[in-house]
Amino acid sequence: MAATPALDLEAEPSMDVILVGSSGLSSPVPPATGRELIAYEVKVNQRNIEEICLCCGSFQVHTRHPLFEGGMCAPCKDKFLDALFLYDEDGYQSYCSICSSGGTLLICENPDCTRCYCFECVDILVGPGTSGKVHAMSNWVCFLCLPFSRSGLLQRRKKWRSHLKAFYDQESKSPLEMFETLPVWRRQPVRVLALFGDIKKELTSLGFLGSGSDQGQLKHLDDVTDVVRKDVEEWGPFDLLYGATPAPGHACDHPPAWYLFQFHRLLQYARPSGSTRPFFWMFVDHLRLNKEDQDLVYRFLEMEQATIPDVCGGVLQGAVRVWSNIPAIRSSRHSALPSEEELSVLAQNRQSSKLPTQRPIKLLKSCFLPLREYFKYFSTELTSSS
Repeated sequence: MAATPALDLEAEPSMDVILVGSSGLSSPVPPATGRELIAYEVKVNQRNIEEICLCCGSFQVHTRHPLFEGGMCAPCKDKFLDALFLYDEDGYQSYCSICSSGGTLLICENPDCTRCYCFECVDILVGPGTSGKVHAMSNWVCFLCLPFSRSGLLQRRKKWRSHLKAFYDQESKSPLEMFETLPVWRRQPVRVLALFGDIKKELTSLGFLGSGSDQGQLKHLDDVTDVVRKDVEEWGPFDLLYGATPAPGHACDHPPAWYLFQFHRLLQYARPSGSTRPFFWMFVDHLRLNKEDQDLVYRFLEMEQATIPDVCGGVLQGAVRVWSNIPAIRSSRHSALPSEEELSVLAQNRQSSKLPTQRPIKLLKSCFLPLREYFKYFSTELTSSS
């Protein structure tokens, strides 16, 4: 059996759980093709793992994998960026942290970690049969949480959070600023300013808010007509600014574009100047804005919208348009988008209804979940709410 790896003094604190099965790479044999070549090329042909795509085994390396030592080809880079901050409803990331594949995943049991790994990555890069052993363990922590940095061929990068930000800044086509994710002991309770829509229920169900002075804080305003910069500065600083057009069934007391103008005005007041601390914003349209209004949003917020549909049984139940700098909201891996005609019919049906509809809690949860990488949360199990 291979010797226990030396403790990485720069590693982040974690649960003391030892990984099993990393000795299976000691005598690789020539495989056929594909990812099975990685171990053979590194162990026998002495190829630098940075010259091999960690995700697919290709030698056409475009860049370095941000989390682990190894390369990444251009198609796998795009796939990784698209899945980087996508989460399931249980609060865990939806795709493998190494190759970004879905399917059955091994989940890290560290309550402060949300990462998952596919069986194939674990067996190929750590050792054959390791995924089965990990699956049988009752308390497994992942390769980014372990007290040692190497498991088989899988070597965690030092200061991987900085590498992740640099990777996003360099490779992403998005103009949005990417903030460096924070280790759990540096995360502070979130401070939220919500305009025209109360999101306390959503944030509480995610563990961002709760009772106690050391937990997250939310200030909700419906009337912002007389709010000036001095007010926002006295109430803040804020970590998240949320604004929305009125939800379905609620009165629209102003022209829909008015909510955009006021949101943009207060965004200028709330945005920190000369600070690198994470600051996020989100503007949600409950299908109130017409095409001309949507063009105004693009000009004011300088980004394309993301349409997030609520589809049940193949039927479009609802949808929201979202503009935000929260990571992954515009990922192409979201549900298939409805057509503009479908959205127009849905908007007309909503406006003709006099009854308030259920708030899009499920849709908003999927948007807020990436904030767990930046701010402290106070629950380990996501609760459902209606």
